[in-house]
Amino acid sequence: MILQDHVAFVTAAGAGIGRAGALAMALEGARVVLTDRNAGSVAQTAALINERGGKAEAFALDVKDDAALRQAIAQTATRYGRLDILHSHAGIQIQGRLDQVTADDMDASWQMNVRAHFVAAQTAVAIMKRQNSGSIIITASNSGVQYDREMIAYATTKHAVIAMAKQIAVDYARYNIRCNALCPGFIDTTFNAGFEAQMGGRRALEAYVSGSIPMGRFGSVEEISDSIVFLASNKSSFMTGHALVIDGAESV
Repeated sequence: MILQDHVAFVTAAGAGIGRAGALAMALEGARVVLTDRNAGSVAQTAALINERGGKAEAFALDVKDDAALRQAIAQTATRYGRLDILHSHAGIQIQGRLDQVTADDMDASWQMNVRAHFVAAQTAVAIMKRQNSGSIIITASNSGVQYDREMIAYATTKHAVIAMAKQIAVDYARYNIRCNALCPGFIDTTFNAGFEAQMGGRRALEAYVSGSIPMGRFGSVEEISDSIVFLASNKSSFMTGHALVIDGAESV
C-alpha cells in the first residue's frame, strides 16, 4: 500500500470528491482525519472507511473558523506525531455575472475558495517543515484554467487558488514539501447545484455535458480519487506546483 502509515487531514470529506479521496487514501494505508461542516455526513464517511478495514476518525469543522481549522490540523499532528498529507477540499459555488453577484457573495467565495485553503496550508507547512516532507493538495477546479460564463466569483477565486498553490510549491520545495492544485471538471456530485441552476435545471446541465465536453459525460468521483492518491503519494514525488486538470478535455 503506497500510503502505509501516512497521516492525512481532509476537509469537506462528508460527500462527493472529499469522501471518495479519503476512502481511496485509507485503502492505500493512510490514517485519515476527516472533517466536514456536516457532522452526520462525515461520520458516515469514517464509518465506511472503518468498515472496509481502514483507519479514520471524523468530526465537524467549519473551515471559515480560522482558529478551529488551525487547531484541528495541529492536534492531528500532535496526536499522531506527523502530518504527511493535507487535502484542503472545501469550497463554495456562487453563480452570476458581475452585475448579479454582490460584494458579500464575492467575500463568501473568497473566504471558502481561497482563505480557508491559505489557513490550512499555512498551518500544515509549519508542521511539514519540521518533518522535511509533506504533500498539500488544494482543490481548485478546471474553472481556474478557463473562464466559465456568468461565474465571476467562482472563476476568479479558482484562478487565485491555483496561483497560491504554485507559490507555495516554489517557496517550500527546498523543504521537500509539495503543493499541487486538483482541478476537476464536471463530476456528478451535488456540488454542481450552482451550474445546474444557472443552466436551467438538470436536463440542461446534462445536455451541456454531453454536447460540450469532448468525452461526452460526467466524470466519476473514483476517477478523481485515483488522482488524489497519486498526488498524496511518492508516485508524484517530482511533481509540485502543478494544476492537475481532470475534465474530459472540456478546458482544451
